[in-house]
Amino acid sequence: MRRYRRTNNYQKNIEQSYSKRATQESEPNQDYEKPKQLAKSRRVIEITGFDAGEAIVHRIEQFKAARIDCYDVVIDGK
Repeated sequence: MRRYRRTNNYQKNIEQSYSKRATQESEPNQDYEKPKQLAKSRRVIEITGFDAGEAIVHRIEQFKAARIDCYDVVIDGK
């Protein structure tokens, strides 16, 4: 197995790149914008059925819930 030695110049470049990255990560990002407040209503789904001879529309509204993987749902206003 061959082992390569690190030259002084190579080691200096590594240290500079690590220190530069550390200073960039520690500084606050000037381009960062605080996320805007999301509306409580997330989705509105309207389903129109034509099987009964006349159009029947069902409205499903999804709202923000306490958990990120769930919704509070209102179907046809109930």
